[in-house]
Amino acid sequence: MKFTIMSVCAVIALPALAGCAVSGSEAAGPPDHTSAKNRQVVLVTHDSWAVPPSVLADFTKTTGYQVKVQASGDAGQLANSLVLTKGDPTGDVTFGIDNTFASRVADSGALQAYSPPLPAGAATYALSGAPAAMLTPIDYSDVCVNVDDAWFAKHHRTAPSSMTDLTSPAYKGLFVSPGAATSSPGLAFLLASIAKYGQGGWQGYWKELMANGAKLTSGWSDAWGVDYTAGGGKGDRPIVLSYNTSPADTVTAGKSTTSALMDSCFQEQEYAGVLKGARNTAGAQAFIRFMLGRTFQTSMPGSMYVFPVDRGATVPADWKSFVKTPRKPLSLPASQISAQRDRWISQWQDVTS
Repeated sequence: MKFTIMSVCAVIALPALAGCAVSGSEAAGPPDHTSAKNRQVVLVTHDSWAVPPSVLADFTKTTGYQVKVQASGDAGQLANSLVLTKGDPTGDVTFGIDNTFASRVADSGALQAYSPPLPAGAATYALSGAPAAMLTPIDYSDVCVNVDDAWFAKHHRTAPSSMTDLTSPAYKGLFVSPGAATSSPGLAFLLASIAKYGQGGWQGYWKELMANGAKLTSGWSDAWGVDYTAGGGKGDRPIVLSYNTSPADTVTAGKSTTSALMDSCFQEQEYAGVLKGARNTAGAQAFIRFMLGRTFQTSMPGSMYVFPVDRGATVPADWKSFVKTPRKPLSLPASQISAQRDRWISQWQDVTS
């Protein structure tokens, strides 16, 4: 994800699963005082990476490593770039591979095995099969359709209340979404439609959606920051595909002006991994351990608007008021996503072009 910065929090009851507690800076390991070259860790991540400098400074103070951040576009573009550079990576460690693209990156041979101890609760988000040995869960959130309730109130119109409503003439030309071929939230919404309408119905849904004037962008930033009426870019579309945490970014006078449609949500989980061929494998592993530590996990909600996988990490107190969590988000088996993803994207491109 996602945002630049905001504050939030909802107290969520997560199932207690086994895992080794990792807290604070000590999780990253002892300082490294080898050569200057080996003290730099190159992080390859998506454009939405946003971590307070003080947090990265804590990593450097604890380990001796300095992090150089290398952004590679949207999460979907990040995944594709890692596949294209497998064996000759542009960095040491990657963060931001989500569950919709995880198998593509893991199967490509771009990652090396590394499985650090997990904090309590994180095992809930671990992948299954071979990718589990290469990708470590770091955070999660839900991709959901968001509605600018203030816009609908101002125009004396009834806001949509469901994913199906988006195909109604009442909402013609009002919805914008990142595309499934170029964006991880866009792909998550495609998977949500498959989970909701089935193999025999999702293409029909998308045909109706496009016929009703839906707009597709290359990534989340354009959809939220340019076209959405509540995204700050003075857009003209009051319905957007974003996240369940997004309403915490639109608070005015103590009240959020937007809301998320709970029946449209598909859970997105983000992972970190060590790149095969990394010049600093030890530093890459230390940074993943640091991301699982309490300092980094607690920083994530306020900086990237995602929930930490560490059950003991705190989230902003006002998330309890502004962020709703779907009781049963739409989902598909990871094995089915891995087997069908490319075919579904190809079919989606045919339907939406």
